[in-house]
Amino acid sequence: MTHVTRRAYDVAVRAEAALGEGPTWDAATNCLIWVDILGSRVHTYDPGDGRRTVMATEQHVGAAKPRVGGGLVVNLRDGIGLYGPGGAPFTWLVHDPVPGRRGNDAAVAPDGALWAGTMRYDEAPGGGSLTRIGPDGTATELLGDVAVSNGTGWSPDGRLVYYVDSPTRRIDVLVHDGQQVLNRRPFAHIEESAGFPDGLTVDADGCVWVALWDGAQVRRYTPDGRLDRTVRLPVRRPTACAFGGPALRDLYITTARTGLDRPHPLSGSVLVVPDAGHGLPGVPFAG
Repeated sequence: MTHVTRRAYDVAVRAEAALGEGPTWDAATNCLIWVDILGSRVHTYDPGDGRRTVMATEQHVGAAKPRVGGGLVVNLRDGIGLYGPGGAPFTWLVHDPVPGRRGNDAAVAPDGALWAGTMRYDEAPGGGSLTRIGPDGTATELLGDVAVSNGTGWSPDGRLVYYVDSPTRRIDVLVHDGQQVLNRRPFAHIEESAGFPDGLTVDADGCVWVALWDGAQVRRYTPDGRLDRTVRLPVRRPTACAFGGPALRDLYITTARTGLDRPHPLSGSVLVVPDAGHGLPGVPFAG
C-alpha cells in the first residue's frame, strides 16, 4: 500500500525562482545549496539561523556542488566551472560550448568525480548527454542520445546509479565500473498523469525519492522499484529533492514557476518535509 502525505511540508525559503533546482546539503558549512537555473544564481540557506546568500554566475547554472577545501563546482551553459571559497576566482575546468545546449542536473559520485548532464534548450531528443568529469577535468561521456539529463544518485553501496532522462518518464538503473556504464535497465515508470521525473535522491535505506515535474508531488520507491510513499505538494512543478540538516533527516524540495500562467504563490520556493527519512552523506567534488 502506498502512503500518501498531503500536508507534510513547511516553507524553508520563500522565493520566486524561475527554475529552482539541485538542492545539495553541504556538511562543511551546514547549509543547503540550490540554484535558479534561468536566473543564473546560486543560493545558500542555513536552517540553523535562517541566513541566506545569493551569488550570480557567469551563465545559466544547472547545478552547484561543494568542493573539497571549499568553493563550488558548477555545471554552466558552456561547461564545468570552479569557484574558490567565497565565490572567487572563477576558472573553467571544462569549456565545451555547443550552440543551443546548456548544463543541467549534476551529482558527485562516491569517488569524488562529477557526473554532469546536459540538454538542449528546445529539449530535442539526442541533444543532451551524461558525462563523468574527473578532478583533473578529464571528461568521459557515459551516455549520449539523451534529451533532458536529470536526476542522478547512487545506491548506499555505490554499485548502482539511478538516473532520469525526463521525457522517457522512467527512472533507470545504471550498472557502472566508475568509468563507464556497463548496463542500463528501467527501474520505475511514471504514468502520464503524474508528470515527468526530474531530480532525485537516494536515502540510507536505498529508497529513491524523485520530484515529479507537472505532478505536484515527490515519490519514494523502494529498492525493488515499488512505490511506497507520495508527498503531495501545492506547487505544480517540484524539480528536485535532497536530504539535509545536521542529521540528514529533512527532505528539501526545490520548485519552479517558469512556463506557468498562474503559478502558486509558493512556486519558486524551497519546501521542506521535516523528519522524512535518513539521507546519505554527500561527497564533495575532488577537484
